[in-house]
Amino acid sequence: MGRLKKIYNGRVVTPFGVIGNGVVVMDGGKIVQVTEGRIAGTSLEIDADGALGIDADDALEIDAGGRWVVPGFIDIHVHGGGGHDFMDGTVEAFLGVAETHARYGTTAMLPTTLTCSKETLFGLFGIYREAQRQNVKGAQFLGLHLEGPYLAMSQRGAQDPRYIRNPDRGEYLEILERSGDIRRWSAAPELEGALGFGRELRSRGIVAALAHTDALYQEALAGYEEGFTLATHFYSCMNGVTRRGVYRYAGAVEFAYLTEGMDVEIIADGVHLPEELLRLVYRIKGPGRTALITDAMRAAGMPDGESILGSRRDGIRVIVEDGVAKLPDRSAFAGSVATADRLVRVMIKAGIPLTDAVRMMSETPARIIGMEDRKGSLVPGMDADIVLFDDDIGIAMTIIAGEVVYENI
Repeated sequence: MGRLKKIYNGRVVTPFGVIGNGVVVMDGGKIVQVTEGRIAGTSLEIDADGALGIDADDALEIDAGGRWVVPGFIDIHVHGGGGHDFMDGTVEAFLGVAETHARYGTTAMLPTTLTCSKETLFGLFGIYREAQRQNVKGAQFLGLHLEGPYLAMSQRGAQDPRYIRNPDRGEYLEILERSGDIRRWSAAPELEGALGFGRELRSRGIVAALAHTDALYQEALAGYEEGFTLATHFYSCMNGVTRRGVYRYAGAVEFAYLTEGMDVEIIADGVHLPEELLRLVYRIKGPGRTALITDAMRAAGMPDGESILGSRRDGIRVIVEDGVAKLPDRSAFAGSVATADRLVRVMIKAGIPLTDAVRMMSETPARIIGMEDRKGSLVPGMDADIVLFDDDIGIAMTIIAGEVVYENI
């Protein structure tokens, strides 16, 4: 079966609590044992009853040195990093983003597109497949996240207005037939044709997410009933309470809070949302319904200064300062430069328990995209995607499928 790997002397975070002197044993890219105390053992043995046993003294040992040992971070909304953007449309860019974020604890991600032409999107499908085949040193690709083009023009944010339009059944069916790798798709549920679009995604097991939307409560509810179950970058580019004439109306924000089955994702970089709102989201939605996302553009993991949002060919020039990307006139944010470790660090600083912050970066996103049977927690049978970090959330090691891809010990 090959040589086992064993992490010991760590504070292991499991769904059932923290093991203070924990051990995690990996074999063949899977977790085979999580226990307390420093155990020996490298070869697997299955007894007559089928129970898993650990034998021998020859495992490759990793001393956690008292650090936290947690499930790998899963980023279900990310555009770039390390000077690369998925919209660059090259295998090199895809691999560069994946390797950059692995250094900050991300073990899996959904590469996310920006609104673009249909031809550009089709080209990305093939590039994704080739990059997935070559990706051995970076965060795993779990599928694609399409953001747009079915968005509200009034809430477009930094999305290119040239390509924003209402859902067209013939078009989205063609897109869906071109790629079986689409795992989520973000759109505005109030648009003409959006409810049928949501039904189609739900029938295919694709997560429909409301995004860049002017939907009022009832419009968001209609979307939810047809499959829109996730709020993309919650608060950003969506309505809260609005006044129309003499009356006030609840918006998508209030809908997400009041609907128990609605998931939300937040850019917890400490800039897009202040600590008070982070605490509010946590208090109302809880760690089981809240995913942390970077929504990072190419400047993540890079020094401050000028950068480009979107493709190098026709992207928007931005300024990176104060931990965020801004439009050149500094009139608005233009993108996140967060990494996953920063999200966890910010949530803890806001008063959220470390174990819940980790859950929002691992177990919850895995459930949202339907991969909780493989990823997101440290229990036997799960993929051996593991991160070691210190009390300041400084990443010491990133392990993907049982292999160390980054080390700083």
